[in-house]
Amino acid sequence: MFIIVVGLIITLATALPVFLEMRKHPRGLHILFFAEMWERFSFYGMRGLLIFYLTQHFLFDDAFSNAQYGAYASLVYLLPLVGGYLADKYLGNRKAIAFGALLLVAGHFTMGIEGESAREELIYDGERYEFVAEGRGSTLNVQLSVDDGLYAFSANPDGDLIIEGLPDSASLPATIPAEQFETEVVGRNQLFVNIFYLALALIIMGVGFLKANISSIVGQLYEENDPRRDGGFTLYYYGINLGAFWAAILCGYLGETVGWWAGFGLAGVGMAFGWLVFIRRRLMFFTPGEAQLPDHVGAPPDEARLKAPLVGPLNLEWSIYALGLVGVVAVWFMVQAHSVSIGEFDLLGLILIAGGVAFLGYMVFFIFTKCTAVEAQRLVLALILIAVSVVFWSLFEQAGSSMNLFASRNTDLTIFGFSITASQTQSFNAGFILIFAPVFAALWAFLAKLRNNPNTPLKFALALIQVGLGFMVLVWGINFADDSYRVPIVFLAGAYLLHTTGELCLSPVGLSSMTKLSPAAVVSFVMAGWFLSSAFAQYVAGWIAGLTATDTVAGQVLDPSAALQGYGSVFGQIGMIAIVMGLILGVLSFWLKGLGHGRAEDNDALPVAEAGGPEQDVHPR
Repeated sequence: MFIIVVGLIITLATALPVFLEMRKHPRGLHILFFAEMWERFSFYGMRGLLIFYLTQHFLFDDAFSNAQYGAYASLVYLLPLVGGYLADKYLGNRKAIAFGALLLVAGHFTMGIEGESAREELIYDGERYEFVAEGRGSTLNVQLSVDDGLYAFSANPDGDLIIEGLPDSASLPATIPAEQFETEVVGRNQLFVNIFYLALALIIMGVGFLKANISSIVGQLYEENDPRRDGGFTLYYYGINLGAFWAAILCGYLGETVGWWAGFGLAGVGMAFGWLVFIRRRLMFFTPGEAQLPDHVGAPPDEARLKAPLVGPLNLEWSIYALGLVGVVAVWFMVQAHSVSIGEFDLLGLILIAGGVAFLGYMVFFIFTKCTAVEAQRLVLALILIAVSVVFWSLFEQAGSSMNLFASRNTDLTIFGFSITASQTQSFNAGFILIFAPVFAALWAFLAKLRNNPNTPLKFALALIQVGLGFMVLVWGINFADDSYRVPIVFLAGAYLLHTTGELCLSPVGLSSMTKLSPAAVVSFVMAGWFLSSAFAQYVAGWIAGLTATDTVAGQVLDPSAALQGYGSVFGQIGMIAIVMGLILGVLSFWLKGLGHGRAEDNDALPVAEAGGPEQDVHPR
């Protein structure tokens, strides 16, 4: 209840000026605002629960779960390239968004088909003993069933299993040496695992059709030189962050306290509302009335061609929809590709690396054969910024995986005597954006008027330093851990605050810098490279999160002390790497900005950021 009250205060304080300002903008903006708010509500609601669903419901180990999370997030950032192309070439934004939203509704509701939880058993001296789990997320409590009694357990640094309070007459010794026992996961129904992958595939394909297109359609509400355009994107991004903020609070609460199905189901309900608002093109979608989004906005480029028969009774439009469903099957395989090893890499990693090599190879070819000296230098700067963005987002995106597990396992989740769930900590980033985005926007605008706005490479450097400092705050917090090896939540909040301020330095200039630094002949290709790098960053994030893996039984950590030290070690290393890289980039930024030949200066107002991702700034410039 505490976090809901705080959420209401933040929302009321920040929403009133937004809604007053929205009255000055085209009528269709509020349709897109609420449609995308509900879409992000569904996406982030599911995202906050996903790592717990993998580790506590299916009982996958940490390494597999973090890799699976990374694979999912990677494909979420990759598929909008396909959806954006199909919309631009054939469907138009509006039809692509509607189709993507339907896939998302289906995906989120399919996530709610969970089946029975997997179980884990202890095997000792030929006998089996079941671990009994109650609760979810940070409230998970696992005990060992021995002779009709339930007993708490832990492990010592040598890996020996220690069973607490076990009577001398029990059929198990109170301490079992590590080499004398093993555990086995049983009851993981492959049918429901496949249903889970189907749900992920539907969501990935749905985001692919929807995400880039609904951002693009905002720009179509304004004339080319309309001074309200930048403000319209700022208002639109507020809706995104508002949806992400409440998703973590509400879906996270239901998922951990009522059931996984409830959290995922609420995400699906939110997406269904978004779909209805969009296709009816009015907020009061259940009543008749005039559409509040103009017909020409997001319309297909050639309606007649789209309706013409193509294959038997199918026209081009329905053929694309059919191919989209076939694509869901392909994504179903791809989202599992992280578990298919080829040499030192998995299949998904090889695909992303091959794409990166192809992109870089063509860029080098284009620079040496097609560019003037100025164009070549600008493209070199663009490639450097893309590389830096991979580092930033791979660290920032620990939020949904390793930092979420850290919140559950090693964080004291009480605030002023009130408890929150681990997945509700995912609201910190979006909440901080709601509070601080206007402050940063005003700061950049003020500095731009003085012609002292930090150049683009320097903003990227500041972002790296802050994301690194965020992890160092968590490492510092380990010194204040209690007897149960839980760190005060203020340190986790501080880390998210620094990550958010770093995001507000890098995010609003990311994609726009690509368009400014790229020659017209390759601007779309460079933008595709930016999205490819974002997908690769998600993959790397999964690999980094896997480094924090610790031994668990039935989803519960065996040795909380070892888990805390493991998180501290990894967070400390990646934090220092980010800070050092940021300092080096900051020193070099005054030379690097010269490569931009005036296009690495940020003395124009820019839109604000979206919580939790680099895909937000598709603002056309």
